[in-house]
Amino acid sequence: MAIASRNYTPLTLKKLFALAGNQCSFPGCNNQLVNRLNAKDSNICHIEAANPDGERYNSCMTDKERADYDNLILLCIQHHDMTNDVDIYTVEKLKSMKIQHEDMQGNNKIVRQPSMLTKAINSIADLDIDNIEENDSLIKYDIREKIDYNSLKSSSHVIQTYKIYQSKINTIYDELEDNGSIKKIRLLNNINSIYINISSKYVNDSTDPIDSIRQNSDRIFNEVFDELCLLAEKADHWKDEIMFPVRLIIVDAFMRCKIFERPITTEIIT
Repeated sequence: MAIASRNYTPLTLKKLFALAGNQCSFPGCNNQLVNRLNAKDSNICHIEAANPDGERYNSCMTDKERADYDNLILLCIQHHDMTNDVDIYTVEKLKSMKIQHEDMQGNNKIVRQPSMLTKAINSIADLDIDNIEENDSLIKYDIREKIDYNSLKSSSHVIQTYKIYQSKINTIYDELEDNGSIKKIRLLNNINSIYINISSKYVNDSTDPIDSIRQNSDRIFNEVFDELCLLAEKADHWKDEIMFPVRLIIVDAFMRCKIFERPITTEIIT
């Protein structure tokens, strides 16, 4: 029976293998890690150890946090052993290694399979979600200001890295609208509805809603991503490979202020 700190959810495994390209995350290593559901535990490595006697163990973490995607990195057996040297491979170094590997894998996927982004847009736009209709106003603000306003930390890198894809997403939206499609509006409204439902769990009856969002901002960002992936998985054309495009779409939605709160200085042009 698996201990709680190794009790990975199916979605955690999908995210881990899909975003890493089913490949060892160690720089320069091209080892493939076979099937995401049958890989040996030695390939699913804890950044902060699963057990008290393990490398980089953090006594302040819960077992759920230890088994979560943010604390896991895919490595081949050889490099798993190598990273046991905690003097060289610190928590920060392993997290940086994971981020750089996923960025490289994701950018390569978009270059090789540009249609993935269109598939992801169709998947999310086709979701049947009760939503609040909003106008697609042009919103102007400094992206760093919005990140700081919502106190996003670990998610900040994702936003700053993938904001460059907004022009590509705009091109797809323009093509859809030229053909009379309302998928752009449906997609953005669907994401906005998911964000409202998730953030409301943390806000509840708080007298200071923005403070509640700030305290849980990275958790909310990840939950929006997870919910979109779970819902989109039901679509006929869903594949694990569109997890990366879903990231890009969420970043675009952030920049359009469909998720998270607008800075007080935000300017809206109708």
